[in-house]
Amino acid sequence: MRKSYIHPFLFILPWLFTFAAFWLYPFVFSFYLSFTNYSLLNTASAQWIGMVHYKKLFGDPLFWTALKNTIVFCFVTIPVTITLSIVLANAIHLTKALKPLIRTSVFIPSIVSVTVIALIFIQFYAHDGYLSLLGQFLGFDEQQRGLLLNDQTALFSIMLMDILVSTGYYAILFLASIQNISTDLFENAELAGANSLQKFWHITLPQLRPMILFALVINTIKSFQIFTEIFIMTKGGPLNATTTMIYRIYELGFRDFQMGYASAMAYVLLIIIGVFAWIQIRLLKTKEAT
Repeated sequence: MRKSYIHPFLFILPWLFTFAAFWLYPFVFSFYLSFTNYSLLNTASAQWIGMVHYKKLFGDPLFWTALKNTIVFCFVTIPVTITLSIVLANAIHLTKALKPLIRTSVFIPSIVSVTVIALIFIQFYAHDGYLSLLGQFLGFDEQQRGLLLNDQTALFSIMLMDILVSTGYYAILFLASIQNISTDLFENAELAGANSLQKFWHITLPQLRPMILFALVINTIKSFQIFTEIFIMTKGGPLNATTTMIYRIYELGFRDFQMGYASAMAYVLLIIIGVFAWIQIRLLKTKEAT
């Protein structure tokens, strides 16, 4: 009987249609738009203008402000989140009592809607919120504007929220990896006289390298695409102190209707994310090889 090669593709046809309609087509079309002056207010008058948008980016002060805020956000939140996650995962692994309860408790914030968490933290950061009341109780001066209305503290306040929310998710990933490490390695280390810190540094961390790579890349992509928290909590303010790349792209495309310029900025962001991910992969692969 002749074997049919068509039937398997029929099963994935719905996925192929969804991928083409909602991923491939927007990806290609937005790339085309980045070379035009396409505007949502007048789609019929779109004209090919070449590299104008990409050249314009280098002279746009808001682009550099958004890029700086995004990089600061990434360089602060990513290492802190990964470090805390590994430490927390190891602590949960060593815990004898109530491990399921602790594991569930640290994971819950990562499954709660970001919008809900952002609204809760708005109350914490308000000038008359819980954090301000705690500060007054401890003897600090009262916040006149709140942390989110101060251009010196707004971005770092959102960073703190992101770290607290994300740590539990990555901790569960690292915990799963730690539990898959062979117990023979730890038993041999104990026989050799290694203490807990030495076992963590020489056994646990090296065995976690693949998961660290995964967490770094995923967290980098997520952090470069930070949007919901900014949109809910600050709208990019005050004084553009929390304007990030994705939020700036949103403003250009859906507030100013400059879809061509927004598409160009989006592809620049794509290249930046790709470069950072490639660097992380190369560095960790190099360390693993040595």
